[in-house]
Amino acid sequence: MRKLAFFAPLAAVLAFGAAPAMAEPALISVSLGPDLQEKAEELGPREVQEQADRLADLVGRALARDRDGDLDGARIELVLTDLRPNRPTFRQLADRPGLDGYHSRSIGGAAIEGQITTADGRTLPVRYDWFSSSLADVVGIDTWSDADRAYRRLANNLADGRYASR
Repeated sequence: MRKLAFFAPLAAVLAFGAAPAMAEPALISVSLGPDLQEKAEELGPREVQEQADRLADLVGRALARDRDGDLDGARIELVLTDLRPNRPTFRQLADRPGLDGYHSRSIGGAAIEGQITTADGRTLPVRYDWFSSSLADVVGIDTWSDADRAYRRLANNLADGRYASR
């Protein structure tokens, strides 16, 4: 029995050494375009930054679920170029007390551009935007429902290998 105890650590080392290397996840960064940086003061800088973080999070989650791993080890640089809320933001409510945070609705959405640098060095453009076409399309009750829908659609497109669509 003691002779077999010697082989257990050796077997563990060999098992880990023989296992395929884990794929390196894509590095995702989201920045704000110049027009949106100017608009951020009106919308609320904190909320706009939260939206940029949300976009990065949703893209990361979609790529983590991607079985093909086409973008493993890639660098994804996204630029949030336009952002429109469905309801007034906290900053807008503070700046204009007459706005109703519940009943005021608007056509929302987001526009995103950028590029992907794959692990093998190829550079691919990214372009996506989605905005509600009418108030009848606004189904969410959240301030950023349509923007979130745009992020999810872009994230799914990236995971499926569709990088540029308008």
